[in-house]
Amino acid sequence: MCGIVGILGHHEAAPILVEALKRLEYRGYDSAGIATVSGGKLDRRRAVGKLVNLSDLLVHEPLSGKSGIGHTRWATHGAPTVSNAHPHRAGSVAVVHNGIIENYRSIRAELSKYGLEFQTETDTETVALMTERYLRDGLSPVAAANKTLDQLEGAFALAFLFDGEEDLIVAARKGSPLAIGHGDGEMFVGSDAIALAPMTDRITYLDEGDRAVLSRTSLEIRDASGAVTNRAIKTIQIDAAQVDKGGHKHFMAKEIAEQPHVIAEAIRHYLPVGEDAVHLPDGGIDFSEVERLTLVACGTAYYACLTAKYWFEKIARIPVEVDVASEFRYREPPIPGKTVALFVSQSGETADTLAALRYCAGKADKILSVVNVAESSIARESDLALPIHAGVEIGVASTKAFTCQLSVLLMLALKAAADRGVITPEDLDANIAALRSLPNVLAAALEQNDTIRQAAQKLSESRDVLFLGRGLMFPLALEGALKLKEISYIHAEAYASGELKHGPIALIDKHMPVVVMAPRDALFDKSVSNMQEVMARKGKVILVSNADGIAEASDGVASCIQMPDIHDNLSPILYAIPAQLLAYHTAVAKGTDVDQPRNLAKSVTVE
Repeated sequence: MCGIVGILGHHEAAPILVEALKRLEYRGYDSAGIATVSGGKLDRRRAVGKLVNLSDLLVHEPLSGKSGIGHTRWATHGAPTVSNAHPHRAGSVAVVHNGIIENYRSIRAELSKYGLEFQTETDTETVALMTERYLRDGLSPVAAANKTLDQLEGAFALAFLFDGEEDLIVAARKGSPLAIGHGDGEMFVGSDAIALAPMTDRITYLDEGDRAVLSRTSLEIRDASGAVTNRAIKTIQIDAAQVDKGGHKHFMAKEIAEQPHVIAEAIRHYLPVGEDAVHLPDGGIDFSEVERLTLVACGTAYYACLTAKYWFEKIARIPVEVDVASEFRYREPPIPGKTVALFVSQSGETADTLAALRYCAGKADKILSVVNVAESSIARESDLALPIHAGVEIGVASTKAFTCQLSVLLMLALKAAADRGVITPEDLDANIAALRSLPNVLAAALEQNDTIRQAAQKLSESRDVLFLGRGLMFPLALEGALKLKEISYIHAEAYASGELKHGPIALIDKHMPVVVMAPRDALFDKSVSNMQEVMARKGKVILVSNADGIAEASDGVASCIQMPDIHDNLSPILYAIPAQLLAYHTAVAKGTDVDQPRNLAKSVTVE
């Protein structure tokens, strides 16, 4: 959520700041702004809405200066207005902030005693005002920023820019990610490496509690204890093409199409060519003595965990608890011995998931994570981090990250089953063979794009949609409903098919489309019975199945979407494709903002 950029450069900062902020649009935002220092003078420009509005403003009211900070804001405290947009300024300091200052009310009450006037509804303004207070007391910019930081409670990534200081940015990180970029006589700050990729490939990731003082030629980092510390400089490789639409209308369309390729990369990483066993990095983990798994995540990653529960329990015979991170962290559940805690997050910075991980640290026997960003906080704080190799995902609605998460979790479940001796060599070989063929099967599924577009056209006229699935298709139905509502804004719900008669059937009438995810598997007959109950009440069924399933049960359905045959265990990965494409084409038909749906953010780094 939100995005931060800072530059101490050789060139005019304003256009570079705006371009960098464009690379952070995927995080979600509703206003944007920049501040620069030129000739010793601090100035700023801010605008509500898309970055193009800020760009237009800068044409008419340009900002000069080779030092600057920028921000895309996702509103928390206060509506998305120009006055609430970042950077916030108080006198001779400007601040950009990701996160939430939890004690801002008490700070505001304290600052009001000093005659400092508030201009916004935000929590961030208190940071700027407090820093200005200390500057008026005679403290240096660095000392004023540090004294302010000492009093803040909550989660934040902060960057400070000062009047009269063209070679200084102060940055701090607590609970929200922040990276430093190293150039040739230039220094940069960014919420993530994507923003900095065009400027530098040399990145230092700040650790929790770090504070940094930047000039063009120096970087001093102090850790949470105040001691000067060294953080490694890492060379990153982010292909510029990865943040380009590559000829597609939307990033989401591109990322759906990339799934055969990225999943092939993930499979090659864990199932090397010529090997007949799953290989994990950094020594891996032996599941033979594990008695219980706790899986924790948010949003789409939570549905990946629900799917993995079926795999770990059925294939590996390990009891599994799955929890939403925001509930888990406050429930404070007991963690018995021989428990492995596994956390799934695309960004690796999801605030609730990270807090849940920290709760389990020292309690669980081992902390595992499944992440897309190898240098993320969740990855660094895990005993074993398993990368999903999805590449950069820009669209807010997760697609390729979800299917890569599923692929890695299935391979992990197969590894657990082998360690525990509960899978026969023949079954293991069959699953591995199916995984190796998965990219080609996914490519075949993508060929149903036109059929799915036609079904989506009908969905776009609906106000409500139900998704039904049994077994491994139940979490997939949940994911399908989530995708549809988050980018098309159509109300969608999902149910285990067997729950239909326990309430949802009351909603069925001729206006209600029902998407039934039902491959021809052991549960198919039961799914068809539920489907018949829907059609008996004139519900419009969209059946997603393979050729045998459609041949057997297509009479009376409104639309059929045919998927290739696949091993039962891999069906959730395959059936994610039609779920994603249904949502995508429905949103396109409705004309919504597919890549940046309203009110949503890609990386949820605050509660």
